[in-house]
Amino acid sequence: MPVQVIVGAQWGDEGKGKIVDHLSAKIDIVARYQGGANAGHTVVIGEQEVVLHLIPSGIFHPHVTCVIGNGVVIDPIALMSEIEQLRKLNVDMAGRLLISHNAHLIMPYHKLLDSIREQTSEPIGTTGRGIGPAYIDKFMRVGIRIVDLLNRDVFVSKLRRNIDEKNQILKKIYGKTELDVDRIVCEYEEFDKKIDPFVTDTVVYLNGALGGKKRILAEGAQGALLDIDHGTYPFVTSSSPTSGGACTGLGIPPTSITGVLGVVKAYSTRVGNGPFPTELGEEAAGQLRNIGGEYGSTTGRPRRCGWFDAVSVRHSVAVNGIGEIAVTKLDVLDSFDQIRVCTAYRLGEKTMKHFPTDASTLESVEPHYETFDGWKISVAGARRYTDLPANARRYVEALGEITGTRVGVISVGARRDQTIVRGE
Repeated sequence: MPVQVIVGAQWGDEGKGKIVDHLSAKIDIVARYQGGANAGHTVVIGEQEVVLHLIPSGIFHPHVTCVIGNGVVIDPIALMSEIEQLRKLNVDMAGRLLISHNAHLIMPYHKLLDSIREQTSEPIGTTGRGIGPAYIDKFMRVGIRIVDLLNRDVFVSKLRRNIDEKNQILKKIYGKTELDVDRIVCEYEEFDKKIDPFVTDTVVYLNGALGGKKRILAEGAQGALLDIDHGTYPFVTSSSPTSGGACTGLGIPPTSITGVLGVVKAYSTRVGNGPFPTELGEEAAGQLRNIGGEYGSTTGRPRRCGWFDAVSVRHSVAVNGIGEIAVTKLDVLDSFDQIRVCTAYRLGEKTMKHFPTDASTLESVEPHYETFDGWKISVAGARRYTDLPANARRYVEALGEITGTRVGVISVGARRDQTIVRGE
């Protein structure tokens, strides 16, 4: 059976968790392929809001198996916290949560180094969760994987070697106290015991599932504009949230992917530093932020807010092969008299319709806007596309036309039932 990939087509926080939860009703397996606990997926179950950072939101559907793939970097503390949270909600994970034995671990020194580097004069604006340093170790071929943790001698040997090096950096460069290797060994041995029932070779499992005609949804974290290669470098994440990352992050063949769904907000947000052409001034941004609850689910930081940027989304459509988009938070725009969409950039006398990923260029562009009339009525109760006011439908259709895609799903609120599927 085919694999559908779901990606964020902006700077992350697009509402992928809700869309994954919605799609999971017709899916057998949801597999996360990159990132770490720097992602935050929010799902509203009944009246309860649940935030997951590592475990796919498909876990709330009893028939769905959730996979954390080899491309993910795992913080043991965050993972065990989520597992405990789900147990308190009476979510049965036995045989339904599978973790790749080749996934890399985030160690205490990764988080410490991440935090220290964010205190420099030129911070990236990371979540401070140790994601970047963990990926550095992975590509330097000194990272510690879950399979290493399950073999105590191998784990201790690799950890001592890494601690020796990291302590030199912490002490001599940053003047920090050295880390105690024995304490870390004890902490991670506890994690070993708790995680062991979930660990398996997920590449074998997923390829077997493909042969067994299972329906698979590959879930990316963050957004395409934060991709290490195709985003606004250096203000990016340390992995590939694009659809191509699904193959390497899960060990599945490109030929198995038959569709890519991009998720976008009806406007734009960004957390952390980096260029943001459609960013609004504080008063207008504050209106969007307050109505939309635009605060990071991982860090709690206020998100920067702006109008929908079709230039950047077209870039995401091209890089990911997006055929259809899901538009979330349409309801946040209910109170606006006019709504703007950036359709091109201006750089001096030049008009640009393509997205420059060079940060210095992007910092210098001016957005060219098309303006749409608002609808000035709540869309929260709409359950069919025809229930939406005419101006809301015009706006949705314009987003599809301007980005060269079709809008297939529209979210008009946080609850599960506040989801419109066009054609149903």
